Amino acid sequence: MATKTINVESVAEAYLTLLAERGIEYLFANGGTDFAPVNEGLAALRAKGTKPQLKVVTVPHENVATAMAHGYYLVTGRPQMVMFHVNVGTANGINALADAARDRVPLIFTAGRNPITERGFVGSRDTGIHWGQEMFDQAGMVRELCKWDYELRNGAQLEAVVDRAIEIASSEPCGPVYLSLPREVMSEKMAGFSFTTPARRAYGTVTGPTPEQIARAADLLAGARRPVILAREAARVAANAAALADFAEKFAFPIVEYRSIGNSTSSDHPMLVGFDPGPHIKEADAILVIDTDTPWIPTVHGDPPEGCKIVHVGVDPLFSRIPIRSFPCDLAVTGPAAVVLPQLGAALQGRTSEAVLKERRTRAAAAREALKKRVAEELQSAKSAHPISPVWAAHCISEAKGDDALVVNEYSLILRHAAFKHPRTYLGTPTAGGLGWGVGAALGAKLAAPDRLVIATLGDGAYMFGNPTAGHQVARAMNLPVLFIVFNNGMWEEVEGSALRIFPDGHAARSNEMPVGPLGPTARYEHMMQIYGGYGECVERPQDLPKALERAIHAVKVEKRQALLNLIVGRRGVAP
Repeated sequence: MATKTINVESVAEAYLTLLAERGIEYLFANGGTDFAPVNEGLAALRAKGTKPQLKVVTVPHENVATAMAHGYYLVTGRPQMVMFHVNVGTANGINALADAARDRVPLIFTAGRNPITERGFVGSRDTGIHWGQEMFDQAGMVRELCKWDYELRNGAQLEAVVDRAIEIASSEPCGPVYLSLPREVMSEKMAGFSFTTPARRAYGTVTGPTPEQIARAADLLAGARRPVILAREAARVAANAAALADFAEKFAFPIVEYRSIGNSTSSDHPMLVGFDPGPHIKEADAILVIDTDTPWIPTVHGDPPEGCKIVHVGVDPLFSRIPIRSFPCDLAVTGPAAVVLPQLGAALQGRTSEAVLKERRTRAAAAREALKKRVAEELQSAKSAHPISPVWAAHCISEAKGDDALVVNEYSLILRHAAFKHPRTYLGTPTAGGLGWGVGAALGAKLAAPDRLVIATLGDGAYMFGNPTAGHQVARAMNLPVLFIVFNNGMWEEVEGSALRIFPDGHAARSNEMPVGPLGPTARYEHMMQIYGGYGECVERPQDLPKALERAIHAVKVEKRQALLNLIVGRRGVAP
């Protein structure tokens, strides 16, 4: 067992050094009085030239910081750390924490702990808020959204605590952990710090299926004539996306990516048949649900036929953290798609006739052709619509972005009208729906992939929730030129839509204006770029959109400035 000893002056300095040694690259931070020992520790590390060092990103709002760590992970697969100011900073980050928790994103979510002592220690209380900010149970605010929480007690347990946090967060099913850091503990003096290197801990543990699960799944799926794969989260992990694409093509399983948080396949994949599960589950005789919390909505899409066999696959195939989830399940197979699907493929080998495989491929081709026809018809009627149709906007963005761009979408982009040549180039709205994710996630994606064009497509409500002043400030300070496209329809469309679905003939439906939903008057969001040195433009006419996209992309790629297009659009509609 190799041991490394470093020269440090405080627990905070040892803590920050250990995190960097364990592979954490970035600290996305929003500080307060609890950061005094952290700032001292960071300054000491810089003065000494200690390597490796955490890269610190100062983010003026916790929602943006957490979403940046989320977006960075989706592109790189590497968990990062956020740190906020005691209880109030934690509270500000909870919205984005809910997004990370439901999408099983590993975050080291940390916060200072209000000084415990009133006098007698380095770091004891020295300002009035130190009484007002103390809580009986600070971690109680986030416990339901985290896999693990702890409060650091002393410097002696530092290695155990840091390693425990990382191993729990990064082991499937992944998710955030919460660590609170009392100011007195972080301020404690240390003459030196020794730790094991490399860590002898089970970072990134992955569950796997049993042979019995694989055999039973093969029995249920082998004879299917009308199977379908419903996949939502597979693209969270690159290996899962690749395994899904290979399996679907080899065994002719059509794929539906409903409410996808990432595209698992190319838009050109022969088995990708669309984004609406309704038509496909109605006639299915077998459904393979892969990493999907909500494969369909019974009140919207109906249910599969009674005799349809349904297999759920995932690291937590039953989504045990969701209190009520009652989708039919004839078999649950535990494990990531990258592990399960090759084994399932081996078990299926030779058990499906060429005639059946040909029939499946023919059906998939017909479904793709029907989708293509629908897209063409919608586009024809949308291209001259005023205000701009979201259908036309999606088409124009697709044409302008290029094959290597990363698109971060929070509610606005219609996937059937946007082509993605490569898997994992689309990052979609989180399961929890905590608005405001897109601004920070796009910045995190750009930080992870600085040479790629990153486009954030955002509803106007989502843009406002994204704390855009904080986001644009970080974009400028960190030189992260992102193209923000705001679909500005002056309303929360889903708020109105939900009322109309439940009460189609009610008072709200008969009123001239939904009581809660309008966001008017129309805001000139493009003026935000004047503040932050970017390029801004308002686009109101559909014929002007292609050239506006050219100008904005030029500003981002050539001038290295952030850009914002304020699109005055009509209603998106709710159809996938």
